[in-house]
Amino acid sequence: MKKYLLLFISIFIGLAFVACTNETTTTTTTISESTTTTTTTTLSTTTKKTFKTDTAVVNYEGSYCDDMTVNYEFIDDLLSSLTLDEKIGQMIQAERNGLSATDAAYYNLGSILSGGGSAPSVNAPNNWYLMYKNYQDGMRTSSSGIPVIYGVDAVHGHNNVLNATIFPHNIGLGAANDSELMTKIGLVTAREVRVTGLNYTFAPTVAVVQDIGWGRTYESLSENTDIVVDLSSAYIEGLQSYCVGASAKHFIADGGTDEGDDQGNALLTEEEIRAIHLDPYISAIDSGIYTIMVSYSSINGQKMHGSSYWITDVLKEELGFDGYVISDYDAIKQLPGDYYTQIVSAVNAGVDMLMEPYTWRDTIANLKLAVQNEDISIERINDAVRRILIIKYKMGLFHDDFYNEETGEYYRISYDDNFATYENRAVAREAVRKSLVLLKNDNNALPLNKKTNVAVIGNGASSIGLQTGGWTISWQGDDDSKLTRGTSIIGGIRQVAAGNGANVFTDAEDADVVIVVLSERPYAEMYGDNLNPTLTGSTADSGNADALEQAMIAKSLGKTVIGLLLSGRPMLINQQLQYFDAFVACWLPGSEAGMGIADVIYGDYNFTGKLPVTWPKYASALGMNSNSSNYNESLILFPFGYGLSYEED
Repeated sequence: MKKYLLLFISIFIGLAFVACTNETTTTTTTISESTTTTTTTTLSTTTKKTFKTDTAVVNYEGSYCDDMTVNYEFIDDLLSSLTLDEKIGQMIQAERNGLSATDAAYYNLGSILSGGGSAPSVNAPNNWYLMYKNYQDGMRTSSSGIPVIYGVDAVHGHNNVLNATIFPHNIGLGAANDSELMTKIGLVTAREVRVTGLNYTFAPTVAVVQDIGWGRTYESLSENTDIVVDLSSAYIEGLQSYCVGASAKHFIADGGTDEGDDQGNALLTEEEIRAIHLDPYISAIDSGIYTIMVSYSSINGQKMHGSSYWITDVLKEELGFDGYVISDYDAIKQLPGDYYTQIVSAVNAGVDMLMEPYTWRDTIANLKLAVQNEDISIERINDAVRRILIIKYKMGLFHDDFYNEETGEYYRISYDDNFATYENRAVAREAVRKSLVLLKNDNNALPLNKKTNVAVIGNGASSIGLQTGGWTISWQGDDDSKLTRGTSIIGGIRQVAAGNGANVFTDAEDADVVIVVLSERPYAEMYGDNLNPTLTGSTADSGNADALEQAMIAKSLGKTVIGLLLSGRPMLINQQLQYFDAFVACWLPGSEAGMGIADVIYGDYNFTGKLPVTWPKYASALGMNSNSSNYNESLILFPFGYGLSYEED
């Protein structure tokens, strides 16, 4: 009977999906909240519902970084003592893969990075610290004796480190739009980074995304400049309170490229750039941002890494930025000319530190030759190095407490009290709750009754990798169900059901309510570019087709069907939305997705998230948003700022 029913429905609907199954294992974790209170909200004239309100508490304990007023006399004396070779070394950031501590010390390197996925052979916090310590020990033997800055992409928590607290990606935090929460996330991230000893992260992304076809859409907080300004400045405040250097990126207009092309070309006037894309950098500077990273992208055909107007005239002189400007990963190689010319162009444009992960020796040789040839002035070198030394001072690298002579240890904070603690994960769980956006809720399908038997289907239901997305453990992320520690969606639902005598199934036939989890596969940067982001397209998880077919069947049988979407952007769901009684945008919620989502869909907490970006109805509407002069609401499924809550249904 089921076989004929399946066939009938498939023909009737006229849609064919390729079925795909994937057996996964669920990881579950119980989290206790630090503090909750309650408030009463009216649902209707006859029903009242009591919702919990946040918040999880982060106790700021301070650090030796609390007062790091720069001693400029010390900086100037140190700069004047350096040789040209030592100065040039300070301007280099090299990748740890293949870089010995001896080489780092010999060349007096200013900075080392771990690119996405570049980790110690045993990926654990103490191993990260031992790696870091090895480099710092080496720098103590260098001719300059200057400690190294160690950079990492901690962009949604300390996400390269196994079992760290992983927060929702920025697009979800934009939906939450809670500046106090952002400060807490900055604090938690800084503390977990400092557990490993490191002192620099390439975050926050302050791009104002204008086209959701962009593969980095999930790294943007919003299409709305004011939201990006408010949230990023709050995050910087939390992050740098532990002297973890933040880096606002990517300067400038990376979120405004034509058709959302990653590393593409922004066809914008200066007036448009200043109106939409510049204010987040002004705010970051006002917040004391240590560094700013330049974009791979171009403005009207000119690569940003070669733009002396934007980097020097606007950023440094007009806006008064006194930190250092860093290039993106190998980005100067996209400038015109040979390698020598590329280096000269970038440094003269105002780039102070060159992220040249594997060709750093060639960078050093060419930089020195350029000074000798007077193609780069010694004044430009001195300016760059002075900026770097000032930031090292602000990071506490010259502080008496940075290195303990007796123990041979460098400043870090304790693992037990600061890494992936209940307190930290409670903040991430709060972030999940606040980031969820309720797009549809016919007939009060949500909240769920905790005693109801439910079926939970879809690959994303039990995959930590799918709920955390790109920039998790590795650059592109991974759909591995056990990628890192966390609570899966089905795991969170099972915890609620188990406490209320209900069952959770993985077959839609066995329950009256079917929860269908749809997903985008993990991706990062240009690998996520997609001008037709459908649920079965190039960036969609392969299991979506089967999950959608099951949703249609369940709906045709009269079951209540709830859709949960894990994605880095709005997806084109106009044709499929009819098969769901309720539909929730969950974004990429991170390690605590399971309990955070369960908190809201079972009604302990209300939906408060609002769309930080415009949700198009058709592919032709990608790039149309609340800033667009040609905005056409007939092409939009859900406008910027849309989001239901229980009392509105």
